[in-house]
Amino acid sequence: MQTSQHAVVAQKRALIAGSVGNFIEWYEFAVYGFLATIIAQNFFRLEGEAELTALILTYASFAIAFFFRPLGAIIFGRMGDRIGRKPTLLFVLIMMTLATVALGLVPTYASIGIAAPLIVTGLRILQGLFAGGEYGGAVSLMTEFAPRGKRGLFGAWQSFTVALGLLAGAGIVALLSVLLSHEEMLAWGWRIPFFVALPMGIVALWLRFHMEETPSFIKQKQEQQTQPVDKIKASLSTTLKTILMGIGRVMVWSAAGYTYLVIMPTYLQSSLHTGFNQALLIAVISNIGFALTIIPAGILSDRIGRRTVMVTAAVLLFILALPLLHLLQDSSSTLLTKAIVVLIAGGLVGLLAGPGPAMLSEMFPTHVRYTGLGLAYSLSNAIFSGCAGLIITGLIKETGNLDIPAWYVMATAVVSIFALLTLNKDDHLRTLDETHPTETPVK
Repeated sequence: MQTSQHAVVAQKRALIAGSVGNFIEWYEFAVYGFLATIIAQNFFRLEGEAELTALILTYASFAIAFFFRPLGAIIFGRMGDRIGRKPTLLFVLIMMTLATVALGLVPTYASIGIAAPLIVTGLRILQGLFAGGEYGGAVSLMTEFAPRGKRGLFGAWQSFTVALGLLAGAGIVALLSVLLSHEEMLAWGWRIPFFVALPMGIVALWLRFHMEETPSFIKQKQEQQTQPVDKIKASLSTTLKTILMGIGRVMVWSAAGYTYLVIMPTYLQSSLHTGFNQALLIAVISNIGFALTIIPAGILSDRIGRRTVMVTAAVLLFILALPLLHLLQDSSSTLLTKAIVVLIAGGLVGLLAGPGPAMLSEMFPTHVRYTGLGLAYSLSNAIFSGCAGLIITGLIKETGNLDIPAWYVMATAVVSIFALLTLNKDDHLRTLDETHPTETPVK
């Protein structure tokens, strides 16, 4: 009985400790995305350049951080697979928090010239590097502690805290925009959300100090033996193929997530000329829709399988992307109509984000899980999330086509549908120790 109670306590601690770092990571990314127009004016509005160019440069800085996430996934993933989930997650949390707070201290372009955007970009690189080591460890921690039949639920909490982080970022920016004038927001108000990350980080650090190492990692280290070189090479080859498949499976999750949950406010302002406060309100509503479906989708995937839930979500995103965007573009659409549209869009992304972490975790064996799933997720995010604002804004500027966000989501949905169809129907029923990177389609 005592052992059972200890296991339950350890599971709860792992769930909370894994969640808090994700919350801070995505809070910061949301804040940067929601403040993109203000950051563009303060740091990237170079002399003689148009306002849209400043926004594109802001998104370029946003994107470059994502491209350092895979490097972080490799560095800290290997650390987490070798020395443990706990010490690695403690380190990346500290560094990620410090990089976020430092962003709020950078002087503007008007104060120090070209050094300002360079410092911002440098800090974004550091933030991306450390954030790259967060996801794989958090998902490994939560799914490796999950009781049998609840891996989808435990993994869904990772995505749910992402939703909470995005909502917190949007909520704080929206609140400040109400309390402060536009001039005050531009001058100093934008710094406050970055400073808020410090107390968040302190609480998160305390929680992670009290978590335990995962049973799967301890078991794997105890059983670890020296392997022949040819077996190691074969394992590496298989892992790389599995990572590529993982990228395909989460591609639409990455693209649709950032299109609907982070970039939409800026798209509404720059392309559809929506007011700042209304755009933020719509962003908050889309993130509420995202949050509402994550946990139910994770639970549902434990019952009927990851494949069924995720393929359904990807198909719906493909079918509804254009109609939903056209409703947003329609000048006769009321605020209520727009709110319902983004609520639905956010909810569809949540259907992917709920089962997604468990699905990725089930693709990799314990000795490469931290690295493998972290790299698959971060590479997908680097290409299809980090570049979403840059791609969408750039294509709209070149073509004048306001439907670009929908076509972007639809293109990635096609790839993900086919990749997700290769999932085995019974992956959710197996233990993590029974899963293998090599999968075949189930008809």
